[in-house]
Amino acid sequence: METAIKILLVEDEANFAAVMKSYLELSDFTVDHCNDGQKGYDHFMKNEYDLCILDVMMPEMDGFTLAKKIKDLNPTIPLIFLTAKTLKEDIIQGYKIGADDYITKPFDSELLIYKIKAILNRNLNEDNGNNKSEFKIGTFTFIPRLRTLSCSNTEYKLSPKESELLKLLCESEEEILPRTKALKIIWGDDNFYTTRSMDVYITKLRKYLKKDASIKIENIHGSGFRLLILKQ
Repeated sequence: METAIKILLVEDEANFAAVMKSYLELSDFTVDHCNDGQKGYDHFMKNEYDLCILDVMMPEMDGFTLAKKIKDLNPTIPLIFLTAKTLKEDIIQGYKIGADDYITKPFDSELLIYKIKAILNRNLNEDNGNNKSEFKIGTFTFIPRLRTLSCSNTEYKLSPKESELLKLLCESEEEILPRTKALKIIWGDDNFYTTRSMDVYITKLRKYLKKDASIKIENIHGSGFRLLILKQ
């Protein structure tokens, strides 16, 4: 018998949380609910979870602070933020902390289930060792499991999405990584907003890799991206 996926739901709106908890349980997830950030942190300290769903605006401790504390305890735990706020700065902050997804209220509950399963499947594939453990990119070394990109005395800690995107580029081995493929795998959708988000992450990766002038992430118009190591 398979062990149920255990989710920590931290949400202060009682009615919304009750409906959401019931929907998740109907989808065969085990759910612990806490109504403020401090209680959420206490629960995380005492239990093991496969994924956390955190509201951003909460009493006692906001979702961003809670996420940072959770990531300090378990850097690889998947996180999904829930919020009614749609400010670009808040969304960027969530991703910088290491969020796997950021969902604004109201949303389709079925879509949330799809996103949860996509995130968990990605992590399962990594845990099963189906992916190469290390990539050499010019003078850089990229370790997907640790989400580290290092060169000489410099090391960058990548966010989950940065790491997944760079891994897909490396696996393409100088072939084109179709934009739609990357969006479906990492974001679960290829709409306008996820496309813009992917462009932001490509820019971030280029910034990390610019220390080695032989490395280029090429934009193939209308198709996708290609990671190239140029001949010196």
